[in-house]
Amino acid sequence: MNHTLHPAQVQHQLEQMRQENLLLRTRLQDILEQAHRNQNIMERHQHFDLKIIGASHFEELISHIFSALAITSELDMVTLVLLDPRTDLQKMLADLRIDLSSFPHLHFIRHSKELQIHSLPLLKPVLGPYQDLHHARLFRCCHKKPRSVAVIPLLRQNKLIGYLNLGSLQADRFQHSMATDFIERLGSIIAICLENVLNNERLVYIGLTDPLTQVSNRRYVEQRMLEEIARARRQNYSIACMYLDIDYFKNINDQCGHQGGDDVLCEVARRIKAELRLSDTLGRFGGEEFVVLLINTSLQDAAMVAERIRRSIASTSFALTDGGQCKTSISIGLTVVGLQENFGDAHHVAREMLARADHALYAAKHGGRNRVCYQ
Repeated sequence: MNHTLHPAQVQHQLEQMRQENLLLRTRLQDILEQAHRNQNIMERHQHFDLKIIGASHFEELISHIFSALAITSELDMVTLVLLDPRTDLQKMLADLRIDLSSFPHLHFIRHSKELQIHSLPLLKPVLGPYQDLHHARLFRCCHKKPRSVAVIPLLRQNKLIGYLNLGSLQADRFQHSMATDFIERLGSIIAICLENVLNNERLVYIGLTDPLTQVSNRRYVEQRMLEEIARARRQNYSIACMYLDIDYFKNINDQCGHQGGDDVLCEVARRIKAELRLSDTLGRFGGEEFVVLLINTSLQDAAMVAERIRRSIASTSFALTDGGQCKTSISIGLTVVGLQENFGDAHHVAREMLARADHALYAAKHGGRNRVCYQ
């Protein structure tokens, strides 16, 4: 029997082998390219992990989350929502002079129900198409609405501390059927980093805060003086300094006890702070004395602020913990360092400014108390 193949058959088989070989090569090339892409993705995410793990300050971490994460994961939008039930976190960050307005994609809420996502699972990421009902407030700061989203709960010790929200303009980027292992890992790392930097900021805050009144302490005010003197020189504006002293404070302690004195100190600090801007600085210098720095303020404007503070304290009685009440007043010494006085050693300028405010306070005390004097 003759098994010789016809030349046409041989050619056909060779062509089939070439096609199969080409197909195998193409598939192999696709696998290699995908492996390279996966390697690049892994390296980018490792680089991102190192960045956020190395962040020691709140601003640094938040900047990495919003910029580096969007680039690393090729996302169209990233937002962050943090739970702050008593607004303690926002107050601390404001006192540390962290400008939260520079992070429009960061929001604080008192309860997760504010976002209308309480019907969604809180312990696992939720992926799928964007829905106004559940996601509108998560992405309210974005110019465009995403088409698909991943809402990642940030958990520490099984406690919800916020949500990391990822958005894409591609409808199929995040789907219900997708595995969430990688996203859960991302949420865990970010939650740990947030906890670490906030604990660091709290340590700084405690070290610069008067434990009774919760305003800045003397160390912090003196540090701010040097910073603001330097900034005023660069930007050509004046700084006002107030030295404030509660009148007859010893009588309050004698008549109302030390708890009553503490009540008055805390309320005086609160009333002073209520008259100040975020950019201003209030600190307790010791005992019943406070110092205020007013940034970019003329003598006339500073005098108006000082008078508002004086009236606020003298006009309304102070409620005490034991149910009683007492009245008091405050004396204020005020001075302004203008462009002509702000030269030479910054420490010398700060000492002179404080001394002048102290001399003005002395004049207020000897002039009858409950008044504002200038020097």
